[in-house]
Amino acid sequence: MTTSLVGVTIDCRDPDALAEFWSRLLDRPITDQMDGPGWATVGSRDDLLPRLTFQQVPEPKVGKTRLHLDVRVDDIDDGIATVERLGGRWTGARYDYDEGVVVTMTDPEDHEFCLVQYFQE
Repeated sequence: MTTSLVGVTIDCRDPDALAEFWSRLLDRPITDQMDGPGWATVGSRDDLLPRLTFQQVPEPKVGKTRLHLDVRVDDIDDGIATVERLGGRWTGARYDYDEGVVVTMTDPEDHEFCLVQYFQE
């Protein structure tokens, strides 16, 4: 059996708005891979990177997200500014490690994700 990760589905109130946010942040196209209202997708199952699919649900997000995405950036401060310009926010959490720095961000619906800047050796 061969397996591969082809995508991540995220529950949300406004799939189109979140697809727009993630499309702009990751510089990946919004695609129409799901039928019907209440769905939006960034990327394709045929891409090398997993696609992100946003599924509309009636209930709001409650509590901390138990799974999050890590997004690599070249400059952590530029990354924070970009996320904030697109409608996300920085939680204020920053972790400095020998190999780089990680900051915790949220998208416009408060799903947590991390920006990661790796230091070159």
